[in-house]
Amino acid sequence: MTSAETFARVRRRENRVLALLALAAVATVVAFCLIALRGNWEYALTIRARKVAAMVVVGCAVAVSSVLFQTVTNNRVLTPGIMGFDSLFVLVQTLVVYFFGALALSSADPRLMFAGQVVAMVVFAGALYRWLFDRRSRDLYVLVLAGVVCGTLFSSLSSLAARLINPNDFVVLQDTLFANFNSVDRNLLAVSAALVAVVSLWMVRLFPRLDVLALGREHALNLGVDHRSVVNQVLVAVAVLVSVATALVGPITFLGLLVANLARQFAGVSRHRVVVPASALLAVVALVGGQLVLERVFALDTALSVIINFVGGIYFIALLIREAKR
Repeated sequence: MTSAETFARVRRRENRVLALLALAAVATVVAFCLIALRGNWEYALTIRARKVAAMVVVGCAVAVSSVLFQTVTNNRVLTPGIMGFDSLFVLVQTLVVYFFGALALSSADPRLMFAGQVVAMVVFAGALYRWLFDRRSRDLYVLVLAGVVCGTLFSSLSSLAARLINPNDFVVLQDTLFANFNSVDRNLLAVSAALVAVVSLWMVRLFPRLDVLALGREHALNLGVDHRSVVNQVLVAVAVLVSVATALVGPITFLGLLVANLARQFAGVSRHRVVVPASALLAVVALVGGQLVLERVFALDTALSVIINFVGGIYFIALLIREAKR
């Protein structure tokens, strides 16, 4: 078999994988929208379509950011959540309740809260990147370790503040710390979709350089890729994507880890033109399918993030065991 035939065979397999994942995503969305549909169909479909749109936006943001972050760190068990974004979101929510009470949190303008949370997370990421990458030592792993330390600090401060607030306020606070797709503001959804689309398209043009970057820093430099420039662009994009997704619905810790690694396994390649859309489609299947199970099996008695984190946690342990055996 010639190299051209081998290349064509690989391309057909990649296209087949993407087509199957797209079909699974469409089937999951249709099932979510039509199963147990009663009463006023137009009203019910409008509500469900808004949930689906929110899950698609969040799923794409988490999937793209996770794949990109794993590429620049050259580590498949890391996700942007390790940088402390989720912990910062929890800290902001907790401090609002601590200083102003649960009523202020529940009655606050969702657009103001969304903007404040996004700005806080992006500013945190920007300050961290600038502080570390302006130094002589530009080790990316120092950035990751600094993110872990900051995340631990944010979690400790959140725990301290949570112990000092009123127990009734704490109950209200707990409900806001889990991902919730049932009360997404329509205007915020449109803004989030636009931001995710713009940042994702910005990253598409970097796919060839990211494929080279995945070979390692030294190989990328030898092949003419400006490593620092590409990494800086990716880190900014990751900060925006994670901030938007987290501020819109709340943190989903293990979703990115789950879909990014499954996409590479299903695709059988590491090219970003395949892995990124595959991970986004898997994220849609996971979120929409999880919400369907949540509503029809658990009757909304738990949060979707609990289901995702449970499955993702098991997968994370399996990844660690597999890596340890290599």
